[in-house]
Parts: sequence; C-alpha cells; structure tokens
Amino acid sequence: MTTILVTGGTGTLGRVLTERLHADGHDVRVLSRHAEPYAVDLRQGGTVLDRAVAHVDTIVHCASAPGGGDEEAAAHLIAAARRAGVGHVLYISIVGVDRVPFGYCSTKLAVERLIEESGLGWTVLRATQFHDLLVRLFDALSRPPVMLLPAGLKDQPIEVTEVASRLAELASGGPAGRVEDMGGPEIRTLESLARTYLRATGHPRRLVNVPLCGRTYRALRSGGHLAPEQAVGKGTFEEYVAVRIEGARGA
Repeated sequence: MTTILVTGGTGTLGRVLTERLHADGHDVRVLSRHAEPYAVDLRQGGTVLDRAVAHVDTIVHCASAPGGGDEEAAAHLIAAARRAGVGHVLYISIVGVDRVPFGYCSTKLAVERLIEESGLGWTVLRATQFHDLLVRLFDALSRPPVMLLPAGLKDQPIEVTEVASRLAELASGGPAGRVEDMGGPEIRTLESLARTYLRATGHPRRLVNVPLCGRTYRALRSGGHLAPEQAVGKGTFEEYVAVRIEGARGA
C-alpha cells in the first residue's frame, strides 16, 4: 500500500482525487488550510507540514491560490519533501502556461520549474480548464441583463473526474517527468459554451462579443491554452451542465 499526500485535498480536484486514491487502496493524507490533522498554510510551512510528509511515498500537489503565494508554497513543500526523503512529487498544471502571458499561468510555470529543479523525482501533468471554472465564469458574466464575452475566444473544458483518474494512475507509478497534456473532448467557441449554460440555467440574456487587446488576449485568441492534439477527455460541457445545473433546477 502506497502512502500518498494530496495537497489541496479538499478542493475541486483534490477531493475527487482523494476519493479515487482511497478506492484504489492507498493510504491517503489530505493537506489543506483547514483539514485536520494536517491543517497547513503551505505559504508558511511549519512543523505540521513536516508531519504531513513524513513516511510519504508520493505527494500530489493540487493546492493553488490564485491570489498569490504558490511559489512560496511550493518551496516549503519541496524543502519538507527533501527532509523526509519523499520519492515522487506529482504536480497538476495548466495547458499553455508557457504560451499565455497571464500572471497565474506564469506562476504555475514557475512552480513547474521549481519542482523540476528540486532534485526530487517528479511528474508534471498539464490539463485544460475544468467545466466548473466555465460555469463560475458564466455565473459572474450573466448577472447583468447583457452578457459580455471576449470576442473570438475558444475553450476546451475537461471533466475533473477524468483528470483525477489520470493523476491517480500517475501517483501509483514512479516519476515520469513531463507527461502528455490532457484536453477536453471538444474545442468550442466561448459563445457556444455560454449559450449552453444559458439554456441550462433558463436565464434570458443577450450575448455581446467584445474585442479586447493585449498580449494575453492575443495568446488566447491564437489558442495558446488549447490542446487539440490531446483531446482525450470524454465528458462534454453539455453533459456536465445537465447534471450540475439542470439536475439542481429539477431538484
């Protein structure tokens, strides 16, 4: 039986991954800021972090804070893993972090490099955005009576359970370096995805595509965040909203 530590184990991905690893028979430890007995803010580190990594075979690093601090968190985690002699650190990243000049992407890329240069055995998996991120985006954009969308953008959302299954597979093996990206099954315009969301929610909204400017927008328009050659996902956005939104409305 392998002992696996999941950072961010109460988050969208970490929670599903933890359930999958338990089902596969692993001894799983969950680390997050509020999950006892390993309640740790990785940006600060400390003795609880050392206890969390002690006698661990593999760390799956899912924790992330879009507000900042991921590099500091990774540095503390790597240092603790070295002290404990952890053999494998597996990191989930985002497709296009080396192509899209957006602050969060740059941070994810920096964390990748910290892990690669750590001297530890490592694996990095990049995936496209999860379905739930689009839903949260559309929740925010649909509050006004007119829904404004960045013109000309596409996306390739993927089902979180599929990414969790791939991470569980990688966690059960040895360090593999940078593995093939994972992309959702379809590359869709943002407008078509928004219309799917509006049909599911029943919100009557007028959609208006707004041209933007800047390096990040140009990188997104050119598809820097997409993985057309790795469209390995199966679950579609329609299937996701049918369960998440239409199912909730029916209940």
